[in-house]
Amino acid sequence: MAILTRLEFENKAKAFAGTRGLKGFVNESRKFSKPTSQTSIFLSHSHKDKDVVEQAKIFFENLGISIYVDWEDDTMPQITSGITAQKIKNKIILNDKFIFLATNNAVISKWCNWEVGIGDTFKFSKDKLAILGLADNNRTWNGNEYLQIYPRIEENTTKAGNKAYFVWYPDNSYKPLIDWLTQ
Repeated sequence: MAILTRLEFENKAKAFAGTRGLKGFVNESRKFSKPTSQTSIFLSHSHKDKDVVEQAKIFFENLGISIYVDWEDDTMPQITSGITAQKIKNKIILNDKFIFLATNNAVISKWCNWEVGIGDTFKFSKDKLAILGLADNNRTWNGNEYLQIYPRIEENTTKAGNKAYFVWYPDNSYKPLIDWLTQ
């Protein structure tokens, strides 16, 4: 099992988007709305990774999961402040799951690291936190050591030979991603 690259993840999103392609798909109004889904995710990410965030939205929304992305929230202040931090903390608590989109940009972001700490406090012990690590296309990923304590989302081949996504735990146990998302 290996961490996905950004290009591999983009190809997965393109497959979900179908003939319209990513641009047609992500340009639709896709605001967060918890009532339309059984499960909602707070997606922690670097704002430098907007393209990957849009792909993650396609990936999870295709599974019937609502995604909260802070820059789509009209109630967020234009300039970050303590109010921003409080609103983000409240959104982490409000959403069912916390997923850290762990790109090289995100692992060095002070906001992302702070969000992971909040997610750890409110989601980790309830099995509602996972890391989705994405390496650069040359397969480099600068993940922090502390991320090794969290479950991670990875693609693997099933016994039937199909590709599928699983949540892998540090003890090497795992469960299908869709089961984790809907528990």
